[in-house]
Amino acid sequence: MSNKFPLTGISSVAIHSGNKNFSEASHLPPIYATSTFTFDTADQGMRRFAGQEDGYIYTRWGNPTFTVAEETIAALEAFNLKDKDGKPLQLKAFLHASGQAAMTTMFMSNLSAGDTILSHFSLYGGTHEFIHKVLGQTGIKTIIADLRDLNVAEDIIKNNPAIKLVHIETPANPTIQCVDIDAVSKIAKQHGLIVTVDNTFATPYLQQPFLYDVDFVFHSTTKFLNGHGTAIGGVLVGKDLGFMNGKAYKWYKLLGGNANAFDAFLLINGMKTLEVRMERHCSNGVIVADFLNKHKAVAQVNYTGLTSHPDHATCLKQMKHPGAMMSFELKGGLEAGKKFIDKLQMCVRAVSLGTVDTLISHPASMSHFGVSREQRLEYGITDGLIRLSVGMENVADILNDLDQALA
Repeated sequence: MSNKFPLTGISSVAIHSGNKNFSEASHLPPIYATSTFTFDTADQGMRRFAGQEDGYIYTRWGNPTFTVAEETIAALEAFNLKDKDGKPLQLKAFLHASGQAAMTTMFMSNLSAGDTILSHFSLYGGTHEFIHKVLGQTGIKTIIADLRDLNVAEDIIKNNPAIKLVHIETPANPTIQCVDIDAVSKIAKQHGLIVTVDNTFATPYLQQPFLYDVDFVFHSTTKFLNGHGTAIGGVLVGKDLGFMNGKAYKWYKLLGGNANAFDAFLLINGMKTLEVRMERHCSNGVIVADFLNKHKAVAQVNYTGLTSHPDHATCLKQMKHPGAMMSFELKGGLEAGKKFIDKLQMCVRAVSLGTVDTLISHPASMSHFGVSREQRLEYGITDGLIRLSVGMENVADILNDLDQALA
């Protein structure tokens, strides 16, 4: 959407970005529940297939409801950022059926057999399994290292010429480790590498990776962007418009991981309240983390807002706020953790995160079940670790539920 004046607030961007030229002067974007689109003439259809004329062809290739969500997310990631020429940063986004689908398009369009990925631990279990079990079968290798140690990162890059792409997930799931995007990106760019970032936990409200010269960002839009747990989705965002409109778009179409108009509509509505939701998530998160950190039954809390967290300074450098995600372990280990989870009365026992209600899960047996125990322990994902996505309830009620379950 073109505005007569630049928007100065992220809520305005979330509400007013995206195409508004809807038929019948609709206030909200319609749900274009159609598999295909018609052509006025045979020549028009030929021109569209040849890329000589803009327009929709088939929903697997694009849909007007998708476009609104895509333009909104691109605007959020680019908010107040400039390109190398000092002009407002232009980004392109493709809406997918899930974060996994968006990640697949990102990796498959950039990598070939013989290439290597360098990434950080810990990663979301689905990402870990995909790069090792799926990409591994295509001849694409992965090196996992602690990218918080910049000397280690640089040494690995120098000694492994096959590395083509550096993938960062920060904050990491579920250990909440933070990687310095700026520092790692600078090292990678010195060696001509592609840099990709999973920005799901932070959202563009808390963190804008394109500020640090990264090439691609992806999200599971299922989480904070949607915010209500009503729809699965993912998005890939890139700054090389030629690549995004060319090879990335080709892979997007051929892999078939497109979204659907109904889920896109729910995402659009969810994003309109992103800022106010994140403010409440974040304010509650700080209070909950402090409560857990002081509780006698808790052995450790992983939350970057705590000064004791080893990545506290990195978080402050690149995030507006530490956010609402944390993990913790009880002194009684796994058995104490299971009893705690079973005693919850308001907080919800479920995987996923970023919804309005507080969600609690057990990574070792849920989100990271497919990762070997040996690897999990190496990455800090112990058997007793509990992941907590702090919701928007009145914080006193969250604390009361946690306290009675810990008793």
